[in-house]
Amino acid sequence: MVEVAAALIWKGDRFLICQRPAHKARGLLWEFVGGKQEIGEALSDTLIRECREELDITVSVGDVFMELIHEYPDLTVHLTLFHASIVSGEPKLLEHCDLRWITVAEIPQYAFCPADEEILSALIREYGA
Repeated sequence: MVEVAAALIWKGDRFLICQRPAHKARGLLWEFVGGKQEIGEALSDTLIRECREELDITVSVGDVFMELIHEYPDLTVHLTLFHASIVSGEPKLLEHCDLRWITVAEIPQYAFCPADEEILSALIREYGA
């Protein structure tokens, strides 16, 4: 099982989503910024590193919003989504094709990675659509 940390970053009533590169698994689907934990790394440190590598931002990691396990045909992920806030920098496209700040009501307009579907449903329940 692959441990993955991801960030739920809010700006007012909008949260950040990123579009995966076309050449990667689940290419062109939308996701929360984050990535795979390295050996010996705390999940919060994984999230800080991934945000720096993928978006050139520094984040402060808060509480866990949600955890889930999702089985893809090629791997199983244990995904932990943390509340996070940008401490410095503006998100840049270093890894992704696109990024958007969307409202909860706009979720249905985007095709997300299957592992995120349960999270998106929880966001809709908690914050309304």
